[in-house]
Amino acid sequence: MSPKNLTTTLKTIAACAMLTGVSAVFAHVTLPPGAATVGSDYSAAFRVGHACQGAKATTGLAVRLPKGFVLSDAQARKGWKLDVQKSGDGEVRWTAETPDSALPSSERAEFVLRGKVPAAPGTLWFKVLQTCDTGAADWAEVPASGNSTAGLKSPAARLNVVAQGVATVDVRDAWVRQSVPGQSGTGAFMKLTAPTGTKLVSISTPAAGNAEVHEMKMEGDVMKMRELPGGLELPAGQTVELKPGGYHVMMTDLKGALAKGASVPMTLKFEDAKGVKTALDVTLPVGAPEGADAAGAAHEHKH
Repeated sequence: MSPKNLTTTLKTIAACAMLTGVSAVFAHVTLPPGAATVGSDYSAAFRVGHACQGAKATTGLAVRLPKGFVLSDAQARKGWKLDVQKSGDGEVRWTAETPDSALPSSERAEFVLRGKVPAAPGTLWFKVLQTCDTGAADWAEVPASGNSTAGLKSPAARLNVVAQGVATVDVRDAWVRQSVPGQSGTGAFMKLTAPTGTKLVSISTPAAGNAEVHEMKMEGDVMKMRELPGGLELPAGQTVELKPGGYHVMMTDLKGALAKGASVPMTLKFEDAKGVKTALDVTLPVGAPEGADAAGAAHEHKH
């Protein structure tokens, strides 16, 4: 699979990975947003945000390691017994030593292991058995084809491994505001999460002659907009939202009207503190998703 197709698939996954009901996905065990670069060291922090259905606490977590992932170590937890099995497919188990050290349903926690991902792009599925004071939940479902977890009741934790030069930034809830014939500009919005710190430095799209990261903010009683010439900082692990009235992608010199239901290809370029440059190809739908702030027409390029 080419880097471009892989990144397009990654974005499709992000768009589809929505909660479909409390009974089906009330307690996913997941990895943080974002991908890993081929052959890199990866810290897998499995997030547990709820006990098993009907239970009061999580008492154990067992992670089955996928083929191609080479374990280096696992992080111990106070009050929990840690068992590491490297033979066969490999497994890492954390078990609460007493009821008092179990993880209450109302609390969130991360169980961390580290290792190296494969040297080829693809998808790693970490199957996780969560045991509780009452019952268990086996997060082990893998899609029959593709790698979208939409519709799965108990999906395994997914990690996308991408080629060199492809950004590991997670993009979700992305959209472009529709425009009418003769309109020169519009905005694009999304949520960006970088697993390691980086900066969004430029954007390009065939739908517009120019695309820049802008910021809108109040200065006194006046709303002003300005370009961020140095790019948009994406601190490690923090979600930065581009939304109406704040940071956003300003598209000018539109090549044509953008009707609701159409799609806009876009390339996002990033650069980290070491000067390493990466890019990500995404396709954004035209029209605000349900619940998004789409009020008002596209703003004009004014300062």
